Amino acid sequence: MEDEQALIQRAKEHDSEAFACLMQRYGKSMYKVAKAIVKTDEDVADAMQETALSCWEKIGTLKQGQYFKTWLMRILINHCNAIYRKNSRYVLDNFLPEAAAGEDDYANVEWMELLQCLGEKYRIVIVLYYVEGFKVKDIAAMLKISESAVKERMSAARKKMERYYTKGKGAIIYEKV
Repeated sequence: MEDEQALIQRAKEHDSEAFACLMQRYGKSMYKVAKAIVKTDEDVADAMQETALSCWEKIGTLKQGQYFKTWLMRILINHCNAIYRKNSRYVLDNFLPEAAAGEDDYANVEWMELLQCLGEKYRIVIVLYYVEGFKVKDIAAMLKISESAVKERMSAARKKMERYYTKGKGAIIYEKV
């Protein structure tokens, strides 16, 4: 497996194979982040496709290769937010998350349901921190908010999730934080 920095350098020189390897390497992470914001698989696919296109066109603007994943996720979040805003104009009701066909991983389904009890701005910090492993500083930079705002959102989200998990007893509570 090729070194990530070498792939990034080759991608910056518009090597399509290297870029495709990077997109494949971060595909699962991109899916998880996008799914936390836009929810439907069609919107996730659209956001990921738009992100790949934007990154390909703008990869030459990436100054430091070690921040590739942060840069990629920031672009993805921007595309997801645009799709979310567009959809929120048309869809006003809440809905339950759909499990993928054949999915029997109850822990994953439960985690997705638990995330649904959060508003989008809280859900994204939880996914970026706990699922993707970003540091508070990096999340703040990606979302263009202060580190204390990230910590406050994480704290509020954890409290909401705890209330949902302990008091909900399996009933989905859709009071958004």
